[in-house]
Amino acid sequence: MPWNTNRLTTLVTTITIALMLSIATTSKTRASNVVPAPPQTRPILLTGATIHPVSGPSLTNSQILLVQGKIQALGSNLTRPTGTEVVDVSGKHIYPGLISANTVLGLVEISSVRGTLDLSEPGAVNPNARAAVSVNPDSELFPVARANGVLAALTVPQSRGGLVAGTSSLLKLDGWTWEEMTLKPTVGLHVFWPNLVINRDPRFPKSPEDQKTDQDKQLRQLKEAFATARAYQKARTVNPSTLKDARWEAMLPVLSAKVPVFIHAGEIKQIQSALQWADGEKLAVVLVGGQDAWRMTTLLKERNIPVILSQVMDLPLRRSDSYDSIYSSPRKLFEAGVKFCVANDGTDFAAHQDRNLPYQAGMAAAFGLPKEEALKSVTLYPAQILGVADRMGSLEVGKDATLIITTGDPLEVTTQVERAYIQGRPLDLTNRQTRLYEKYRQKYEQIK
Repeated sequence: MPWNTNRLTTLVTTITIALMLSIATTSKTRASNVVPAPPQTRPILLTGATIHPVSGPSLTNSQILLVQGKIQALGSNLTRPTGTEVVDVSGKHIYPGLISANTVLGLVEISSVRGTLDLSEPGAVNPNARAAVSVNPDSELFPVARANGVLAALTVPQSRGGLVAGTSSLLKLDGWTWEEMTLKPTVGLHVFWPNLVINRDPRFPKSPEDQKTDQDKQLRQLKEAFATARAYQKARTVNPSTLKDARWEAMLPVLSAKVPVFIHAGEIKQIQSALQWADGEKLAVVLVGGQDAWRMTTLLKERNIPVILSQVMDLPLRRSDSYDSIYSSPRKLFEAGVKFCVANDGTDFAAHQDRNLPYQAGMAAAFGLPKEEALKSVTLYPAQILGVADRMGSLEVGKDATLIITTGDPLEVTTQVERAYIQGRPLDLTNRQTRLYEKYRQKYEQIK
């Protein structure tokens, strides 16, 4: 049918309205109005609280001195520098800020709005993709997460049907720009291992043979990518003037084991295949997901492979597994001496649940993990695995003054986070959820 003026005008009007609505929706949903805290300008003395260093015994009725973003002293009757701000937190508890070790915070806002997602790049192999540069510092999800004690997060690029997603970055959850928020720009290269389980349900759209073909193709593609990267490494070594390729250049620190490979694999076949491949490639490896890691603790212990356990509150992978196989997996790894930490599952949906990170560790404690270890699993252990234990994860002299002040154990749902500091900067703990709570509390109090 030929176009006429009226139809064209209607189409243009419809597109214009759609664009205006999209812009309006994006601007409202992406911008947090919480102002980032300025750098610490004078010493702060927190006094009267029970301090939980995590790396050592708790200190009752004690003090902690914060100077220029660092912890200068812990104990009793500390000397106060001139101009010290004294904050009385008697009866409260002080803990290190919690660390979310597997998330897409900053890369997603509303899962159903494409304009607020910047999770992945097209193609299967993108080692040069960097999560940090895509972070939206105005995300409403940052204030929500830190209001419950999560003060740092490993933001991970995703792979939509691909293999090599790119490099992750460790962020502090406060700052004007992604550069200001970045604690460690490159933590690891993330590889999403192909699913090796064959679905034999006749209703499944692909036959078992086609599934096996797809799996073999993905594994071959991954091996070819690393073979190409090694050829590039050799060429650059022999002739430094070799024309640079951004993808393979990003792989050089990985091939020399200076940057670890974070392999996302949950099911036992995936894990076995991934570790066998990594052993042949001589890579430094961190396992992410690891729902079946408890089945192969001996191998993980022998190879000293850390595990970032995600989905601790998930259902079992198989009908034959006990109901608590996932809940109790942190305890099993701890008893076997495997280095691990607890995290969320890193999906765009889970980003909205990052505030619940302490309750993941609490669930592990409820199913046998010692309470002290559960706390370490979201503080000191992720700091060690991510290579920042010299700066955070525990309350020690010389480390960043990144901490929370609570009414009790942060792994308990009833505990409230009353204050928080990132590098000595006092945070505004209000967020979209608290503002809505206050709004409607006032509304319904008037109705009463």
